[in-house]
Amino acid sequence: MQITAGELVVLGLLAEQPRHGYDVEQVIEQRGIRRWTDIGFSSIYYLLAKLEKRDLVAVEAGTRPSAKSRRVFGITEEGRRTAADGVRELLADAHTDPRSFLAGLANQVLLPPDEVDEALRGRLAALDARIESVVSTREAQHPLPRHALELFSYSLSQLRAERSWLAERVQVSDE
Repeated sequence: MQITAGELVVLGLLAEQPRHGYDVEQVIEQRGIRRWTDIGFSSIYYLLAKLEKRDLVAVEAGTRPSAKSRRVFGITEEGRRTAADGVRELLADAHTDPRSFLAGLANQVLLPPDEVDEALRGRLAALDARIESVVSTREAQHPLPRHALELFSYSLSQLRAERSWLAERVQVSDE
């Protein structure tokens, strides 16, 4: 079952503790999550309804089902499994949009630490392959005009910066 970064953020917040929609909004605002997700205030209730329909969240017992804004949602076991799978995928895939990768990092608590490390090592290996591919593509097109070289230079700088962070995080050689 596929999951979007926005859905993962909401599931991760509900995995921390059951919340109603306004609580979800407050945490998103307080943590600056909106800087790297496309979750608008109005989409929180849409995401909660969508997740509830897929049985990934459920209304907690004892909450008033008639007052939508006061319904407290908790993550289901299926929601935990789906969120953990989503985190694993976002952390490991070096082709993931950086904003989605941040959603994976923010919700890594849904995985045991050894699985987080394994996913990040997989991402590191894939990143090494991407760096090698960009370098060989650049070299195969030599000579290139300055603007094309700058695109390669920028891309490689971004990839190498991420590689450096990952290498330090999973404690492998940065060579």
